[in-house]
Amino acid sequence: MPVSHDHQHPPTTPDTSQATGQDVSPDTAPGDHLVLDIGGDVGALVIYATADHDGAEIEISPASALGARSHNVVRTRRTQSAGRAAAVFPALPAGDYIVWRDRVTAAGTITIRGGEVTEFHLG
Repeated sequence: MPVSHDHQHPPTTPDTSQATGQDVSPDTAPGDHLVLDIGGDVGALVIYATADHDGAEIEISPASALGARSHNVVRTRRTQSAGRAAAVFPALPAGDYIVWRDRVTAAGTITIRGGEVTEFHLG
C-alpha cells in the first residue's frame, strides 16, 4: 500500500524520465523533464509500481539508518508504447537502501552504484 503521512507538499509539475533509455513523459505535461544528477558516487533509482500507486508516495531509507526515510511521488509516465507508474529518485549517494511497502514492511533492498540507474519493481 502507498505510504501516507501528515505533511503537505507544494504543488509540483509532472516530470519525465529518460532513466531507462526510453523517451518518457506523463500525460499531463509532455514538455517537462526530470534531470538525473548521477556520476561519481551518486546514482539514481526508478521504482516501478502498479497503476493503483499513481499519486502515492514511496519511501526509501539507507539500510544503515532506517529512520532516515525519504520519499517521492509515483507518477504515470508515458513511453512510446505505454504508460508506466514510477517514482524517481534522481540523485542518491551510493550504498544499500530499503524500499518500504508501508510504514513497517520492507519491500526489498537495493544497491545504488555511482553513475548508474537502479530499477526496482514494487508489486
